[in-house]
Amino acid sequence: MQFMAFHGVLPEERREGNLFLVDFKCRYPIGAAMESDELVDTLDYGHIHRLVAKEMSVPSDLLEHVAGRIARSIEASHPDIPWFAVTVSKQSPPVEGRAEWSRVTVEGGCGK
Repeated sequence: MQFMAFHGVLPEERREGNLFLVDFKCRYPIGAAMESDELVDTLDYGHIHRLVAKEMSVPSDLLEHVAGRIARSIEASHPDIPWFAVTVSKQSPPVEGRAEWSRVTVEGGCGK
């Protein structure tokens, strides 16, 4: 998932924004959907995207905080997911030297 967002400690990060990527992966029982071909029998990725978009719209200083909010939102909405990981990546973080991305990954789910 790709977002223009305003996360960061520096004032210019909050003012100008930056490109962020959010990767979501999970373990989820898909046997019923494999047979039925019905959305009701699997995880609705559109709903996951809406949860992530909501959290990405709230500015935070730290990627860790953003990732934690996303994980808590997914856990609250989908307590049936056994395991998942969310990675939040920020393009061109403001550091001395060259850095294409900074990334934070958190794990969640009922089986974590």
